[in-house]
Amino acid sequence: MTTVERVQPPPTAIRPRVVARTGLYALLAANAVVVAVFFVRAGFASNTLIVLGRFTGLYAALLMAFQLVLVARLPWLDRRIGMDRLTSWHRRVGFGLLWTLLSHVVFIVFGYAEGTPTGPVDELVELATTVEGVLRALVALVLIMTVGAVSARWARRRLAYETWHFIHLYTYVAVVLAFTHQVAAGTTFTASPVATAYWWTLWGGALGAVLVGRVVLPLSRNLRHRLRISAVVPESDTVVSIYVTGRDLDRLPARAGQFFLWRFLTRDRWWQANPFSLSAAPDGTRLRLTAKTAGDGTAALRHLKVGTRVFAEGPYGAFTALHRTRPETLLIAGGVGVTPIRALLEDLHDHVVLIYRVAADRDAVLLDELRELADAKGAELHVVTGPATPDRLAPRELARLVPDVADRDVFVCGPPGMTSAVLRTLGDLGVPKAQIHFERFSLAG
Repeated sequence: MTTVERVQPPPTAIRPRVVARTGLYALLAANAVVVAVFFVRAGFASNTLIVLGRFTGLYAALLMAFQLVLVARLPWLDRRIGMDRLTSWHRRVGFGLLWTLLSHVVFIVFGYAEGTPTGPVDELVELATTVEGVLRALVALVLIMTVGAVSARWARRRLAYETWHFIHLYTYVAVVLAFTHQVAAGTTFTASPVATAYWWTLWGGALGAVLVGRVVLPLSRNLRHRLRISAVVPESDTVVSIYVTGRDLDRLPARAGQFFLWRFLTRDRWWQANPFSLSAAPDGTRLRLTAKTAGDGTAALRHLKVGTRVFAEGPYGAFTALHRTRPETLLIAGGVGVTPIRALLEDLHDHVVLIYRVAADRDAVLLDELRELADAKGAELHVVTGPATPDRLAPRELARLVPDVADRDVFVCGPPGMTSAVLRTLGDLGVPKAQIHFERFSLAG
């Protein structure tokens, strides 16, 4: 095995995640203030319910634009915050958006129905059939409610990712319909040329971010690099490594610990996107992913042919050495979660302790490589075996293996249950949150 010597960046004084998160909060707060100013300058209606309806409508538009930015997969944000956290924020903001939109409709309908002989239902029908843009807004609301329903945890668990993703695409239709409604019926939108320019800029920037991050960048990178499978190597009965090569891979901004959404362009797999981490630090000539063949989809990976074209979206993720805060590091892996950990071990140059938690020795994927790397780098490798209970990484056991754990950065990757247990243990041992790094690799959060 050959390794490439890299210049290891020093631990950062200001956490990149803090910088990015603060920037996002500041951007949202600044736009909230601007929207409030435009709202006040546009004047108030005599009916309080209508005032509340217009107010909630404006902030629903702002939240919708913010939603787009969160899932635009912009590299600068993704490297600092991580797709898992951005997706989680997107989900939470999405439910807030749904309630804000419902409040907007209720306030507007009851406000216009006040003082008239017709009821709210008749007033809603009247608005939809006589006021330009209202019907489009109602269709947008129905679409967003549908997306919200299928994004609830109980529904999400019962849907294949591809089905959920297809339904989720209707969000973009809802965004366009909502924007045209705002153009047609929004008094604040047309209150002044400055307000009009602001809203056009806001929507254009949000949609442009999605276009760049999710369409332009993936297409341009795949056209440049022309990725193909160069080797398929079974690591065990249930684990396979796939080597991918292409042109100018030294220009691909991938780092150890990151992952791609991989599409293998065969007749029966081109439509499936799977998130797999790099299991070796990128060396500028090839990429490697290692996957556990747990289901029908992943089991087919070992039958892929050399030369198969690959479409890869990414790299994604903040599970990298960019976020180090201490010179020394503890890496904790569970099961096939060792793949990004193995890549990180290759990338780190200060003293490293690696703990690999598996049920039995036969489940330890890439163990020979880990031992070779650990020997070459002077790292400590501990393979911890046994059933899930009792917890062999409980506070006392972990402190015995790594007495200076509180003085290290800790990177954790493994099954959700193990990851949660290790995070609790690190908290019990007094490891500062700023030194703990983990990602939950999931397409739908």
